Amino acid sequence: MGRLQGKRAIITGAAGGIGGAAAELFVREGAKVALMDINKDGLAKTAAAVEKAGGEAVVLDSDISKPDEVEAAVAKAAEALGGLDVLYNNAGGASGKDGSVLDIPLEEFWRTIGVDLFGTFLVCRFGIPHLRAAGGGSVINTTSIRAMKGTTGADAYTSAKGGVLTLTRALAKQFAPMKIRVNAIAPGAVLTERTRSLGMVGDDDGTNPARPVRTGRPEEIAWAAVFLASDESSLVNGTVFPVDSGDSAY
Repeated sequence: MGRLQGKRAIITGAAGGIGGAAAELFVREGAKVALMDINKDGLAKTAAAVEKAGGEAVVLDSDISKPDEVEAAVAKAAEALGGLDVLYNNAGGASGKDGSVLDIPLEEFWRTIGVDLFGTFLVCRFGIPHLRAAGGGSVINTTSIRAMKGTTGADAYTSAKGGVLTLTRALAKQFAPMKIRVNAIAPGAVLTERTRSLGMVGDDDGTNPARPVRTGRPEEIAWAAVFLASDESSLVNGTVFPVDSGDSAY
């Protein structure tokens, strides 16, 4: 029996990268999944991968930053899956327009807040009632090591992910009496098609003995989500997990 046998999960940002890897792993571990993203082609590829892995995906072509679309998508997922046990708020990411607070286009700041922070807020707003109806569950948010230490060059992204980190802790305390756990994963640099195309990451293999940090693979982040979605993490609540090859320690 898989580690997520019988779990019903929404995964946002599921068109590829970490979300796509998580969708496959969740299904292989026994979960039923609903995939949310605005990228229709990417969603179709992930849904095909889920089917190949022996599962079936509910596809939710929705803009994570639009309240009406998120509410409808969450309701559709809950109806199709027969309820919800897991919310994996993976959608987000910086863009090539991010930068210093002095230079960021204001529309880029609000775009980043809308996707990374407001999108997480919305899925929690509309999804947590379904977890409560199921008698409990797990919320997994995605923050970043940028929210844990001082970094430069992505002040919009850092602002959004700092909000996600604090929201995670607030919700963990608020919903613990309802047997709903809320935790966050803080990835370091992860090599995905998007980060590669934007030149955001390199293939650091950890050969620098003074700072042995390497770029992660999407599935390495997704395995942490499997743990937090499973009953193995039943004692874990309000925690932020760096999955970053030790980058946050430097």
